[in-house]
Amino acid sequence: HVQLVESGGGSVQPGGSLSLYCATSGYTKCMAWFRQVPGREREGDASIHSNGDSTYYIDSVKGRFTISQDHAKHTRYLQMDSLKPEDTAMYYCAASTYRTCRRLLIGDFDSWGQGTQVTVS
Repeated sequence: HVQLVESGGGSVQPGGSLSLYCATSGYTKCMAWFRQVPGREREGDASIHSNGDSTYYIDSVKGRFTISQDHAKHTRYLQMDSLKPEDTAMYYCAASTYRTCRRLLIGDFDSWGQGTQVTVS
């Protein structure tokens, strides 16, 4: 499994911005960011292919969130702008070593980070 370590969460007012970071070790085919609130299933927000930077976003975050990567730093990013209270959640980065990431299905990912809290209020 790939080791993933998230950082960068915190508290921000509505309309503000936060950047999340996911440091990785090992090979990944693609990666994604998920969110989870208590009592609900983890949901995917965005994914990026490790080779070629192809990205995918769910409709609710398009135009507000940007997923990117820096291979030299072994780090993936999630830039979150125009944050809303409903974006409050624990955010996780996830990696897949052989399955597609575009479907944002939990079962397609074989490695997960420990999560970082984002609070918008």
